[in-house]
Amino acid sequence: MDSISSKVKFDYSFTRDPSDISNKQRKDVSLILDITARFSIFINDDCYFDEEEFPILEFYKYLYEWKEKTNNLNRIQEFHYYSLEYDEYDDGAILSLIPFGGDKARLKSIWAQEYLYNVFDASYIKDEFMSLESSLKKDIEEYFNIDLKKFLKHIPMYKEINTEDM
Repeated sequence: MDSISSKVKFDYSFTRDPSDISNKQRKDVSLILDITARFSIFINDDCYFDEEEFPILEFYKYLYEWKEKTNNLNRIQEFHYYSLEYDEYDDGAILSLIPFGGDKARLKSIWAQEYLYNVFDASYIKDEFMSLESSLKKDIEEYFNIDLKKFLKHIPMYKEINTEDM
């Protein structure tokens, strides 16, 4: 098997009703954290990550910040997602994207369903994460009828995203 042949698929479905949040509630942090989705990641058709009540707005903010930093620096950045709802990070982040070797990257999760050796072409996984951010934004805004721009500054982050050069 080629060492850079892993493929990834993200799958999500919202677990809250569309009426559970509105633009008027953009400052309600506890409500923001209660907006969840079933979020799964498949690597080469094997389920790598599967969470039934995943705080999707909080995750989206991390993804959005990562996208902005990656675009601003014009190269893939590390991605680490931590949640305010969980504080046991001795083994790492809930979900990480770790570039290495200049043109490769790995996904890592402390909540992985099973250990799957995964190495991705860095440009491929970057494009998949960018696509996930775009799809999530569109789907969240349409499903809940909200404007995510109004929410972003109110969504808390457990830890800042690593912006150091690799």
